[in-house]
Amino acid sequence: MTETQPPATQPVNEMDGPKLVYILYFISLVVGITAIAGVIVAYLKRGEAGAKPASHYTFLIRTFWIGLLFAVISALTAVIGIGFLLALATIVWFLIRTIKGFMMAMDGKPVPDPETWLW
Repeated sequence: MTETQPPATQPVNEMDGPKLVYILYFISLVVGITAIAGVIVAYLKRGEAGAKPASHYTFLIRTFWIGLLFAVISALTAVIGIGFLLALATIVWFLIRTIKGFMMAMDGKPVPDPETWLW
């Protein structure tokens, strides 16, 4: 009888979780529901994460809630016309935050100030 070796598994990178949430956020620009899945993953993983990924999870959670706030304000002010400009600004803000965060996650760097409202 021959002994089989278990398949070699790749070590889990601590930044894989934040990268997944960033990807879910990118997809949410087309399929909005994935942002909700992303924020749930961020909340579930933040408590067990090390310092670097925890900074990304905090940044991602704040991105979700601040973005939702901006989206609601945009929707409410759409009646007077300015909401469309605010919605465009919100999308640009969201893209800048998620792209910069994703690039830091790819480099294995923490988010320097995860509590910021900007980027």
